[in-house]
Amino acid sequence: MLEKIAGIEQHYEQLGRDLLEVGSDYQHAAEINKERVDLEPLIKKAREYHQALNRIEEARELLESETDEEMLALAQSEIDELEPKIENLENEIKSMLVPKDPRDDKNVIMEIRAGTGGDEAALFAADLFRMYTRFAENQNWKSEILSESAIGIGGYKEIIVDIKGHGAYSKLKYESGVHRVQRIPETESSGRIHTSTATVAVLAEVEDVDIDIPGSDLKIDVYKSAGAGGQNVQKNSTAVRITHLPTGMVVACQDERSQLQNKMRAMSILRARLYEIEEEKRRSEQEEARRSQVGTGERSEKIRTYNYPQNRVTDHRIGLSSYNLPGVMEGAIDEFIDELSQRDEAERLATSGFDDEEE
Repeated sequence: MLEKIAGIEQHYEQLGRDLLEVGSDYQHAAEINKERVDLEPLIKKAREYHQALNRIEEARELLESETDEEMLALAQSEIDELEPKIENLENEIKSMLVPKDPRDDKNVIMEIRAGTGGDEAALFAADLFRMYTRFAENQNWKSEILSESAIGIGGYKEIIVDIKGHGAYSKLKYESGVHRVQRIPETESSGRIHTSTATVAVLAEVEDVDIDIPGSDLKIDVYKSAGAGGQNVQKNSTAVRITHLPTGMVVACQDERSQLQNKMRAMSILRARLYEIEEEKRRSEQEEARRSQVGTGERSEKIRTYNYPQNRVTDHRIGLSSYNLPGVMEGAIDEFIDELSQRDEAERLATSGFDDEEE
């Protein structure tokens, strides 16, 4: 690990020299400065680590050379204080050295769809939508519905929401998969417990520069909206349906009043879906071992059960249960996200080779 730190420190110093020599190329200067700023937390932690190593080495040398009892006690006290500090610093630095998912800082496009269970599945999809928007509010993030297909009793066949906030993807990426609910439906007169499902797909919102979609790959149709929206929506062809010809993927948006706004929203969803397909291919090729531990995040994978009669929510990937179901449904999902994040980080550390290193 010390070699890795030394290499990064040299690179950091070189970036400082490059910044002084870049001249009037402001764009290149901004790129260099951003890279340098991104490295600063690691550099600060590395310097703290070096200082602690130097101090403990001095204390150990003092133990070998000193005869005064008081000085020996001080040296031993210094060692006892520094050893756990050094261990903590090593763990923090290892975590910082492991490459992060480049999408972690991005905003999120979340797609929630009713699964098996008819109207009850649609109602559960609406409950999940509320849960995630409440969680977003607690994080001071902003949520905006991009597209929805509602049923008359307050549920959703499908709802797509844009969640904007720093680090949104880093937290919500673990929510992809099949969510299962066990409860007595409001529509069930006999009082029997039903099991229904909804699927959640969490996509990183991407920009035009992140993925190139040639215009020749798109078929764009416009039509009159079938939903509410007043005379403007009904009289004009404002709804947009985009078909990605190579994959056959179709995205339709009709909730906005202008054709341009609907097209922009549809393209945003399409870019996110295509980017996710490419990322899934990359992950399956490079990180199969880690993904099998935490969970693939594929929509076919059952990840969590919400059991109303027992007031219990269980995440099956990590075996963690919460007996505060009402709180969870109001957005208190931090416990699950934090544990999944820690497990994920532990797996990334294990596969990075740090566990096999000898300092």
